[in-house]
Amino acid sequence: MMSSNANCDMLLRQVYEASFAMDDVVLYLDTHPDDQEALNYYFYVVNMRLQAMQAYEEQCGPLMADGVMDENYWTWIEDPWPWEGVCG
Repeated sequence: MMSSNANCDMLLRQVYEASFAMDDVVLYLDTHPDDQEALNYYFYVVNMRLQAMQAYEEQCGPLMADGVMDENYWTWIEDPWPWEGVCG
């Protein structure tokens, strides 16, 4: 069974990979705005990134300050920062 830290590391890596793919296709679309296949891929990786971010936040805590869900306490400071302890 995977430990919580290892699972969070894996989920964060998925966020990083989807973010990289999204940034990469954005650069391509800047010079090829009518490439429908690239545009379809963009929407695919945007969805992949959103799902990865949601999975991370559900299991490991917020990735960004707007992910804090407790209305009675500022939970942003409770857990390790997202970049702490990420496997390289």
